[in-house]
Amino acid sequence: MQPLSAPQNIPSAVHAGRRLASVPVVTAAGVAVVLVVGAGMLWARYGTTVFFEMIASGFSACF
Repeated sequence: MQPLSAPQNIPSAVHAGRRLASVPVVTAAGVAVVLVVGAGMLWARYGTTVFFEMIASGFSACF
């Protein structure tokens, strides 16, 4: 069976674009990791009460 299309060479500009596109993804992942670690540290320091009070106050502010 023959392939439907011939293999095409991808220009190097496409690879460079993918490399540049991965920079924001890596940055966003880094920020997310920092936020999760920070939340974990605060949780360990202040306990669950502070977080549950923040969630409750957020719901009361929305409704």
